[in-house]
Amino acid sequence: MAEPDSLLDLTGKTAIVTGASRGIGEAIARRLAQYGANVVVSSRKIDGCEAVVRSINMLEGREAAFAIPCNITHKEELQRLVDETKAKVGAVDILVANAAVNPYFGPASEMTDEQFDKVIDCNVKSPHWLSQMVLPDMRAKKDGSIIIISSIGGFIGSASLGAYSISKAADLQLARNLAVEVGPDNVRVNCICPGVVKTQFAEALWKDPKIEKVMTERLPLRRFGEPDDIAGAAVFLASPAARWMTGQAMIIDGGAMISLGEL
Repeated sequence: MAEPDSLLDLTGKTAIVTGASRGIGEAIARRLAQYGANVVVSSRKIDGCEAVVRSINMLEGREAAFAIPCNITHKEELQRLVDETKAKVGAVDILVANAAVNPYFGPASEMTDEQFDKVIDCNVKSPHWLSQMVLPDMRAKKDGSIIIISSIGGFIGSASLGAYSISKAADLQLARNLAVEVGPDNVRVNCICPGVVKTQFAEALWKDPKIEKVMTERLPLRRFGEPDDIAGAAVFLASPAARWMTGQAMIIDGGAMISLGEL
């Protein structure tokens, strides 16, 4: 029998994590590196990426992380991200499509077409494009893991997060479709669906102390999530431990889906 730690061993694997300069993406990048992967930290601003890279490399005692900036709304920048990763680190084994936007909070009747388009472009088109860019190498190697960060918003209706929830539901179907297409080549595609995590991205949902008090009193685990609460699932999905898991949605929400209803 193999040693238990080998189930999560990512040594020698190349990973890209988008939106990795802070929040959930940063936590995932740190954990992937801890388990042996060589991680490309990507987001729009190079300074934020480089700060995370310096921290990871210092903690790991090796050149485990690399910074490559990318604006996910531009297809040519996504291709450059993949090309530079291959040149610096090697072909991509693990893709974590984490970067997302939510430029509007409120009822759909007041949302502009431009805001809706931005949500779909960033949250649906971008992971689709990026997946297609890394898949040729994964399929050639008969190995790979794509992880799309969706949300519990993809399962429920919302009067204030409608477009975002639509995009996250689309991510669930994107993962299922891709899983069917590339499964014969031993490439796995899954989603992680966080609940409310205390990040800058989700401030509108947790920063008001009164709202936090009311919501956390109803959550079974009595707290909102922290970024590192999501990172372990990404390590699992990227590793040999999840080798027979594909097309699935892992819900990590402190029990919100079983107790709260609409966010």
